[in-house]
Amino acid sequence: MTMLPLRDKELPGAEPGRARRVSGLSRELTYLLFDGEDQAHVHGAWRELIARDDFRHRSVLSAAERVQLSYSRLALVNDAAGDARELALDPRRLAALHEWTGVVDSGLGTLAGIHYNLFLGSLLEQDGGAVPRDLSDFTSMRRTGTFLCTEVDHGNDASALRTTAEYDRETGEFVLHTPTPGAQKFMPNTSLTGGPKSAVVAARLLIDGEDEGIFLFLTPLSDDRGHLPGVHVRRLPDRTGTPVDHCLTSFDRVRLPREALLEGEHGRLDGAGNLHSALGSARKRFLHSIGRVTSGKLCMSGGSVGVSRAALVIAVRHAHSRHISGPKLGERVPLVAHRSHHGRLLDAIATAYAMTFLHREVVSRWTGHTPENRADTERLVAIAKGWITWQARAIAIESRERCGAQGFFPVNGLSDLPLNIEGSITAEGDNLVIWVKAASEMVFNHQAERRPESAAPLAERSLTDLAFLRDLLARVEADAQTRAREALRRGPSGDPLGRWNEASTPALEMVSAHACLQAADAFIAAAARAADPMARNLLEDVCLLFLIRQLAPHTGTLLAEGELTAGHVRGFHEVGNALVAGLAPHMMTLVDAFDLPAEFLSAVPIASGGRIGDEEDAWSTWHLRTSDRAEAAVR
Repeated sequence: MTMLPLRDKELPGAEPGRARRVSGLSRELTYLLFDGEDQAHVHGAWRELIARDDFRHRSVLSAAERVQLSYSRLALVNDAAGDARELALDPRRLAALHEWTGVVDSGLGTLAGIHYNLFLGSLLEQDGGAVPRDLSDFTSMRRTGTFLCTEVDHGNDASALRTTAEYDRETGEFVLHTPTPGAQKFMPNTSLTGGPKSAVVAARLLIDGEDEGIFLFLTPLSDDRGHLPGVHVRRLPDRTGTPVDHCLTSFDRVRLPREALLEGEHGRLDGAGNLHSALGSARKRFLHSIGRVTSGKLCMSGGSVGVSRAALVIAVRHAHSRHISGPKLGERVPLVAHRSHHGRLLDAIATAYAMTFLHREVVSRWTGHTPENRADTERLVAIAKGWITWQARAIAIESRERCGAQGFFPVNGLSDLPLNIEGSITAEGDNLVIWVKAASEMVFNHQAERRPESAAPLAERSLTDLAFLRDLLARVEADAQTRAREALRRGPSGDPLGRWNEASTPALEMVSAHACLQAADAFIAAAARAADPMARNLLEDVCLLFLIRQLAPHTGTLLAEGELTAGHVRGFHEVGNALVAGLAPHMMTLVDAFDLPAEFLSAVPIASGGRIGDEEDAWSTWHLRTSDRAEAAVR
């Protein structure tokens, strides 16, 4: 454990030379956090975008006006994107788009993810027809794209959806139909807000009465005059978080041309109307059709990582500028002086670093996956999405609480975040459901690591040894896997659900430990890449804090299994406290590395040294200047 002899520039007593060193240290951390040499390509356009006045908080808007503003901002995203086709096929830039825009407009992130990833991405990846599609209306944003899969009766079991597309041999057309109220498409953004729209609709392909499985169909929904014949749309009630124009959507025997079917190796119709598929089952065809959901999980993770970092920047800056009564009469001390305050924020900062490095690693694995490791990589993406979004919610709540009543005001950038993250927890596969799926696969089809034997006696192993702590976390995963396997074998014979119920708790603990271990490995690897020794030491200390906090709930089991001594268990608090004490002076450096634009922070009162209620505060002046512009933007 190495504590740097260096304090942040914002704290009293900082020397100019040291301030310059801190600035350089922060830049090194930023380089490591944001894709190194690829930072400008992956993140640059989106960071610049949220620095603009167009992306400042608008407190004067109704829910309907906020939705319209999100669509207006979507057009600005398209202008900044360059080639929309390239963006749709680039998982790194897509995820980064959500990382940055989610900080200022969660609704925009929802619209962008649907348009670029689910809609345009599906069209590009499954454009196996004889004639290439003209996508210019969608790449230019003359038409907005949306994606219709989930139904009222079928969410996480979307493979059982009931919408049908029946092939008419006489005309060569498809007849798209919603057969029951439960088959209505649930929550797509299909209203008239935002202009004309088209959808990629998931429906069962029926040929001569035979169900050939679920395919996607390009379906126009509306034009400048309204919804098209046979397309029925009803707005849903407002939901929590940033508003989006969620609707119920159904189809009354809507005729689609032959080219509406999205074709590929999963299925093609020949000239005689017969289906040919390289995939052997309807389920495989369905999974291929909705393959863009995996990229969507990366977008959900990215958005949640970005929101977590922003929440911490705001909370830490507020902790330094907000002063309260000290222990001596008339003394004022900053909130950050209290261990009860900065300790909680440092725990969250350590987790946010781990989340970021895990996200980078998972995106890298997905972009480089092969057919042979695709299934394992998809599972890792799902596991990471669940862990990251759950951690993000906890960080958002902690950050809001540490800002007290000031955190209640949306203009301070915190109050809406927990509810916005809820959307990421459920979207692209509910977290618990995708973890249960991963757990069922990993009980026997994955071998957890076993801690290697050490030449050093256990009592001599140090809680400040990253490798030792990392291997303990691997042992936690292996122990959970062993307990899950034993529970499954003990379960009632002839009752698959009963057996799984016995095993599911330790199996989910295995998945959680696996996620933490993957995050720790990504964190350790990032620290090793640091060129600056001070940056490496700082990152290693933050990683130690992360591991200490992750392992603390498991010390009893590790002690019982002979992986820790009683002295180790008693030392967890001491080591954690020492790490927090050593890291506290570096909090601003750690969050400055998150690289939020100064323009964004200057418009957040508590992030720029102010408060709601200050007379003639900078925010009030800025708000009065921009409110009229905001109203004009949504008209």
